[in-house]
Amino acid sequence: MLTYRPETEQQLLSHAQSLAGCSLGELAAQQGIVVPENLTREKGWIGLLLERVLGASAGSLPLPDFPDLGIELKTLPINRQGKPLETTFVCVAPLTGITGMTWQQCHLKNKLAKVLWVPVISERDIPVAERIVCTPFLWQPNQQEEQLLAQDWQELTDMIALGRVEEINAKFGQVLQLRPKAANAKVKTQAFDAQGRPFMTLPRGFYLKIAFTQMLLNRHLRVN
Repeated sequence: MLTYRPETEQQLLSHAQSLAGCSLGELAAQQGIVVPENLTREKGWIGLLLERVLGASAGSLPLPDFPDLGIELKTLPINRQGKPLETTFVCVAPLTGITGMTWQQCHLKNKLAKVLWVPVISERDIPVAERIVCTPFLWQPNQQEEQLLAQDWQELTDMIALGRVEEINAKFGQVLQLRPKAANAKVKTQAFDAQGRPFMTLPRGFYLKIAFTQMLLNRHLRVN
């Protein structure tokens, strides 16, 4: 098993970009990892494989995946035409204790401060081992992107604080989405209703909408 730890941002990016064109099977073999037949029960497998290959060290801690560099790692499943196949999970959304929280101090902003995106051609008809890594790229939100993210975060957080979490659906937000994030329907967490009474509901997560990640891909990725 290979152990790698990037010491600089450029080192990380160079190493990541050297993976372009590799299959997941090749990368897994280098690490001595068995490739699952499908990802039905191992949805996060690709991300975990790339964390290992690229030397991410945060594990399950609430830190960027590369804590010393302040960089988060996000895999992005795309089709052969370079279109994202799904929304991108960023972090769990707090449903309590958010009074007075601002965009500048929230976990979501921290997670998206600098991201290493790794697009992977992941159409369902392609066996997991044969899925191909495309050219990774580093991204920091520009002023306009941060403004859109902050506006959506504020709108969704205000709704949660006002006890309206159950009203939020995928139509809310221009670039961000809030939706249930749980292993199964039995997992519950506390929230408050409009009268301030506690009740149990599904945990929620912040996701980047497909149109937003498509915009990033269009800017950074060359798709043949």
